[in-house]
Amino acid sequence: MSIANYQHTAADRFMRYVQVDTQSDPASASQPSTMKQKDLSRILEQELKAMGIADAALDEHGYVYASIPATSKKDVPVLCYCSHVDTAPDCSGTEVKPILHMNYTGHDMVLPDDPTVVISTHNHPYLKERIGDDIITASGTTLLGADDKAGLAIIMDLANYLIQHPEIPHGKIRILFTPDEEVGRGVAAVNMEQLGAQFGYTLDGGERGHLEGETFSADSFTVTFNGVSAHPGYAKGKMQSAIKAASMFVDSLPKHEWSPETTEGMQGFVHPVHIEGSLEKASVQFIIRDFETAMLSKYEQKLKELVDKTLTYFPGMNADLVVKEQYRNMKEILDQYPQVMNYAEEAYIRAGMKVQRMSIRGGTDGSRLSFMGLPCPNIFTGEMGIHSKQEYVSVQDMEKAVETLVHLSKIWEEHA
Repeated sequence: MSIANYQHTAADRFMRYVQVDTQSDPASASQPSTMKQKDLSRILEQELKAMGIADAALDEHGYVYASIPATSKKDVPVLCYCSHVDTAPDCSGTEVKPILHMNYTGHDMVLPDDPTVVISTHNHPYLKERIGDDIITASGTTLLGADDKAGLAIIMDLANYLIQHPEIPHGKIRILFTPDEEVGRGVAAVNMEQLGAQFGYTLDGGERGHLEGETFSADSFTVTFNGVSAHPGYAKGKMQSAIKAASMFVDSLPKHEWSPETTEGMQGFVHPVHIEGSLEKASVQFIIRDFETAMLSKYEQKLKELVDKTLTYFPGMNADLVVKEQYRNMKEILDQYPQVMNYAEEAYIRAGMKVQRMSIRGGTDGSRLSFMGLPCPNIFTGEMGIHSKQEYVSVQDMEKAVETLVHLSKIWEEHA
């Protein structure tokens, strides 16, 4: 039976998975950041075992590891297909009600639980390309969770297909489902020795045909102003307000460049994401992003100069600066292994698609995995309007991604 005649399970799986609340929490220090993520991970583990994948296992950190056994006698590199179970903290993921819109005609989709939420081709031009597809949305009060439960459903459908068709030649395939991708800790506790893969692909991309082999490089930057407290009635010449210093510093940031709202394409940005404080201590947290890693230190130096300038207005005050590496541009690693992208392109073409190599204005689990020894670009899933109530996914996009992975698995075997 060819993949064209296969009765896909991706949509049914997806509709079930999105109803499990798996929102991660950036303020939590636990691993995973929310225990409810394991609710879905346990479901995935049991479904994999029900397929006959005996080594499927959920560990204490919230990772699901599993293997699709090799069907080829060749020495084929072990591949890993990876997606994340968590949804973004940006929008509620509680009591998601998925709706299947069959044979989409291009009309505005008014979501029933909040009619002010309208998904239209005006706001989402990609929908014009999906006329005739079956579209899944939420009901208007939550995000959908296509990011990245579409990826989960695709990998699970692939596993189901390959287990049913052992005549298809491929090497050993490792499955990895991660927690906490949305809060930047998706692979923080992955056991790379246990994973045992040589090359990987995340399933966490958007439009059909997009292949992403480049991400931002990323740092965090935190400045803490240390003020001087005094009784406000007797504060003249004594008090130094950390709140005022932090406010002046933020106001000194460039108004027409640097920021996410003023940049696009290959431009980087410096973005204040959190501010808190009191008279004695006030902190501002930034994320810093650029496709060129060397640019991060230039942004950080400019921020330090602005801090120093601010302190000239507050004699006796000082500031602490903390810079932390978050992730790096996967392209720096992928360029060393061109076959990883080239084989993926070949798979797209065999699946009947025109390939578009894209750069991600963000990061994926693959960014970190690439620098942990697993070169790992990103493949499309059809997830669109992510992190919002207008999120949607095409069933046919998910199914096309499954077909792509089948071809990709065979191509690695052919080239071995």
